[in-house]
Amino acid sequence: MKTVQQEVDERTNLTGTNKFELLLFRLGGDISGDRSELFGINVFKIREIVAMPQITAVAGAPAHMLGVVNLRGQIISVIDLPAIVGCVPKTGLNIILVTEFARTTQAFAVESVEDIVRLDWSQVLSAEANTAGGMVTSIARLDGDADNSRLVQVLDVETILRNLSPSNEPDVNPDTIGPKIALKPGTVILAADDSVVARALIEQGLDAMGLPYVMTKTGKEAWDHLQAVANTTAAEGKTVHDRIALVLTDLEMPEMDGFTLTRNIKQDARFKSIPVIIHSSLTGSANEDHVKSVGADGYVAKFVAEELAETIRRVLAQYQYK
Repeated sequence: MKTVQQEVDERTNLTGTNKFELLLFRLGGDISGDRSELFGINVFKIREIVAMPQITAVAGAPAHMLGVVNLRGQIISVIDLPAIVGCVPKTGLNIILVTEFARTTQAFAVESVEDIVRLDWSQVLSAEANTAGGMVTSIARLDGDADNSRLVQVLDVETILRNLSPSNEPDVNPDTIGPKIALKPGTVILAADDSVVARALIEQGLDAMGLPYVMTKTGKEAWDHLQAVANTTAAEGKTVHDRIALVLTDLEMPEMDGFTLTRNIKQDARFKSIPVIIHSSLTGSANEDHVKSVGADGYVAKFVAEELAETIRRVLAQYQYK
């Protein structure tokens, strides 16, 4: 039998293979109660799975906030995920998923937990063009590209949280983000993130820093853009460095994750000296260790514009951009 540490190590090592593990759960049926779709969340975001505890309602709490629980001495907000998604649990809210990401801890109430499956990111496709409201970032095909493959909706929990409790403060304050950053003329920041909300925040931050950028939605899209730039610059007698100053990438993305994108860049002679910063809601020492192992030049947790600006300045300075 595997030890807990072996399980953790095995899951952590998946980051080097463009694979990940997805926790599958159900939220109930549609309004008529006829269907019960599968939803998913990256196991790396899950701290623990707990049978529904006693919830204390909080006066004045926003809609869909069930209240709080006292879990191992920590007061944690519990969110009614079926209500947000528009599902009706047939058997009730039986389980909470305690999650840690984007510097926060919270619990999502669900009807049932089904399984944990190991997938390649190539089995996960962007859902942005096919969904409304930004709550689903991608669709996972559990049986690969076979016809009638079982489909899982991967929820954008960061967007859900942001919509539930919007901040009263500006996300980007030009007065605190520091002076503008000057890139080598003709170069841009190449950014990749699959979340609509995250891309909007990144764009605000880069604009405030005075940085031109190209925004992509997946690691594969960013990688394809690099290939196209390499072909164009080679035909012009130039190098990719004449067009790309830095790559800023998320970790969790359909088709190709940020670890694989970073490793591809650092192992390719055309790109390996381009600095890469990983900007992710997946925090913790294990992820930071893997960031170093794939050759990234920096790591910053989402989303504090001032920290992102400081990291970009530091990494660019190391590469002697003025």
